[in-house]
Amino acid sequence: QALSEIEGMGGRGSNLQEMRVRPLAKRRVDMHSFCNPSGFQRSPYLSARGNFANLFQGPTEEGYKAYHADKYDEEKNPNGIINFGTSENKLCFDLMSKRLTQADMNVMDPSLLQYPDWKGHMFLREEVARFLTYYCKAPAPLKAENVIVLNGCGSLFSALATVLCDPGEAVLIATPFYGGITQSIFLYGNVKLVYVYLDSKVTGTNTRPFQLTVEKLEKALQDARAEGVTVRALILLNPQNPLGDIYSLSELRDYLEFAKRHELHVIVDEIYMLSVFDESATFHSVLGMDRLPDPQRTHVMWGITKDFAVSGIRFGTLYTENQDVANAVASLCYFHGVCGPVQHKVAQLLRDRGESVAPYWINQVYLRANHARLKAAHTYVTDELKTLGVPFLNRNAGFFVWIDFRKYLRTGTFEEELLLWKRFLDNKVLLSCGKAFECSEPGWFRIIFADKTHRLQLGMQRIRKVLEEREQEILAEEKEQPCQSDQDGKADSTDEVIFVSRHQDPTCASNSSLGDLIGLLQQQMRSSDWLQKNTAEQFA
Repeated sequence: QALSEIEGMGGRGSNLQEMRVRPLAKRRVDMHSFCNPSGFQRSPYLSARGNFANLFQGPTEEGYKAYHADKYDEEKNPNGIINFGTSENKLCFDLMSKRLTQADMNVMDPSLLQYPDWKGHMFLREEVARFLTYYCKAPAPLKAENVIVLNGCGSLFSALATVLCDPGEAVLIATPFYGGITQSIFLYGNVKLVYVYLDSKVTGTNTRPFQLTVEKLEKALQDARAEGVTVRALILLNPQNPLGDIYSLSELRDYLEFAKRHELHVIVDEIYMLSVFDESATFHSVLGMDRLPDPQRTHVMWGITKDFAVSGIRFGTLYTENQDVANAVASLCYFHGVCGPVQHKVAQLLRDRGESVAPYWINQVYLRANHARLKAAHTYVTDELKTLGVPFLNRNAGFFVWIDFRKYLRTGTFEEELLLWKRFLDNKVLLSCGKAFECSEPGWFRIIFADKTHRLQLGMQRIRKVLEEREQEILAEEKEQPCQSDQDGKADSTDEVIFVSRHQDPTCASNSSLGDLIGLLQQQMRSSDWLQKNTAEQFA
């Protein structure tokens, strides 16, 4: 059914421009977010689906291609693009390269060069079960029979969408979210997303910006059903990308109870669970809950890509108690398997226990260094943002900061957001704009801070240059057209709390220290453009 909606955009003998006037559903997945039909020539060699896959791209893919064509290199290409857009940890190559080249890693057994069980070699699944039991603080040992390994979490999203949903059905997800999920579930499974729109306003029920609540889930689900869309599942990202939020146990329980009431599967992506770099924040895994409301419909994903700073090693794992789901996903592992030698290396990495029960090298060497480096890099970038007077969400998980650049948009539109994104790219720094995450408010950007100091310094210099130039342009425009200084769609930064001093559960909000309050007020003063707009000349 959904494919029939897009046949007019690129199949044999079809007109691509028709796609522009046929959104799939109001407030639902709009494929224009990911495609750019203008100037695109359909290929007579491809089907409608093939032409769509060829067309399926957005700012994220465009920037990624530009970066690979012009990578920054301190010696070979100092004027190249610095990548603050791709969520990778570039701080731990020294640790990981040393560990992955030690003697125990370089084993070549005959079984590693033969076809494995499609769910993964049992020795690896046993190590994954023990690893997740320990780090997820599971109340009882997790079982290897419930573990499946694939070549990355993108493949897991694709496989789960295919086996849980029929073509044209949908999955709930809160925005903003990591945009690659759309590609993962749509291109193969032809499954749509239903957006649960979140915004930055802090109100009585929303104690923090972009807060997900059961009420918002209920509304999005009922709206979708009213439009005739069948919703089969809910996706939760914890820690959340791009916000960096960590859900409390009570929030997780509420979300899972909501899903149980409506017989929805829950896909929980915990790929950043070991990248919580500040002791003030506590991560809670779904696998650590005493009781799951609906264990047969709860499926947890994790991988080594983020937490072990090895995005080039494609490895993801699924834990599910539902053997029907496990077997269905395993049938697709034929297309998404992990090669035997890599399975051996991952098993060795996860079992690194030394002489104690806990993984020794992971805890005492890697995580300790990784968290310290992440925290230092995060502090550098957020201090720079404070100096610039730019509001942001200050969280302690993941590799990213969610930044509010709305005051640099004159009209507050996504078109203007895209122009600002391109301007950063023209100045050789790649960021991710909010539209790539389906953010409902134009002007939000994600920056990746998990990088070396010299690249952070140069990248922030380039960002500062763009923002200062843009600020001067807006001031000049407002002098020429003062009547338009109060623009629609752009909230004044003093109207709502955007800069958050530290992660807080809703129950802890009343415990803010005086220092936090002073810091918040200082940030609002720095970020407000009231003084710029209300000059003596304008008053006269």
